[in-house]
Amino acid sequence: MTGKFVLDKAAILERLGGDEDIFAMMLAMYLQDVDRYSANMAAAVASGAPAEVQREAHTIKGLLATFSDDLGAADASAIERKAKAGDMDGQEAAVQALQARLYHVAEILKAESLLPR
Repeated sequence: MTGKFVLDKAAILERLGGDEDIFAMMLAMYLQDVDRYSANMAAAVASGAPAEVQREAHTIKGLLATFSDDLGAADASAIERKAKAGDMDGQEAAVQALQARLYHVAEILKAESLLPR
């Protein structure tokens, strides 16, 4: 994991036009789907198929970027680039770190979801 994720709710809300309902919906969707994203990424790397790893890393990159996690998105982007080049060397460890990042972000988003609106 590259560094701690800090939720910048104000920046996200600015991109969303201040819509708290959309923010809450996005947050709930992340928390609902994080296990699936993690499992899909693990299955892709286990398959050894660079195209699958590239696709799943791209999806996760967008997901993390949605919550302004530039460091996590950069990690996903690095996995995506290596897979696009057909290079699977070291991808398993990188994917494990990315999965940890997904859950780290989920913990922070879960705490945010428990706060009164």
